[in-house]
Amino acid sequence: MTATTPAEEATRPTAPAPPAWLPLAAVGVTLVLWASAFVAIRHLAGTFGAGSLSLGRLLVGSVCLGVVALSRGLPRPSGRQWAALVTIGVLWFGVYNVALNAGEQHVDAGTAVMLIQVSPVLVALLAATFLHERFTAHLAVGLGLAFAGIALIATASSDDGGDRSVLGVLLCLLSAAVYSVSLVLQKPLVAALPAIHVTWLACTIGAVVCLPFAGQLVGDVRDASVSDVWWVVYLGVFPTAIAFTTFAYALRTMTASNLGVTTYLVPPITIVMGWLLLGETPPTMAYVGGVLALVGVGVARRKPRTLADEAPAPA
Repeated sequence: MTATTPAEEATRPTAPAPPAWLPLAAVGVTLVLWASAFVAIRHLAGTFGAGSLSLGRLLVGSVCLGVVALSRGLPRPSGRQWAALVTIGVLWFGVYNVALNAGEQHVDAGTAVMLIQVSPVLVALLAATFLHERFTAHLAVGLGLAFAGIALIATASSDDGGDRSVLGVLLCLLSAAVYSVSLVLQKPLVAALPAIHVTWLACTIGAVVCLPFAGQLVGDVRDASVSDVWWVVYLGVFPTAIAFTTFAYALRTMTASNLGVTTYLVPPITIVMGWLLLGETPPTMAYVGGVLALVGVGVARRKPRTLADEAPAPA
């Protein structure tokens, strides 16, 4: 085989650039699918337990992600990377999903997604604490605003539904907290390993963590309607496997900070979906708290850039 000359390389046709609309379409698909997850979880709250729903979704997601990940080769994480992957799998895919599913048994989908949206502020705080990123005045003000918004949401939920709704708020905040820790751990992993491999391995580890709920999942599937079982499959295929893939594609063509800003659209999309499909909306003051929390996130994400710029709100 003969080597090509620089002149021949220069004249070799290059692959056509993807259409300009494709990254925007990927972002749109990601946002709609992530928003739909909150609505689907709320819809299934009376049929599937928090643990069984997590296990069902993660099993489906792991299979779908595995097909894509393994087609790109077998990952070979180091020992330290495996430790981080296990931690992320346990926290992000295990604890996060169980806590969110349990939280949405007590609060509506719109309230849940507004609470999850504070995770970028928590990520910035953790990054400043453990990764030595700067703790700026913007972060301090944003943190205060975000938690004032959380307090309003919790108060509104308490007035609307009593102690059970407050429990739902706390469970959603637990989801936001463990996700934030996971994202800090994930940052060095995705710099060294393909994102699809990291997501697949963490999702699989999360499924293994949720295996104690296997008996409950079998019972819930037996008692559920065919429609509800397909909703569980939907959660694993679309908001998990497909949405994470479209997000990864969009991240390759857009800056992380610009892409992260688009996740502000997830709460209004979720609220509209919840109203149309479930006939539910958050309490009135929860809207005020949600706006205040999002303003806090926006302030906290002001330059200088921090890890919070790379913190999408998952579902």
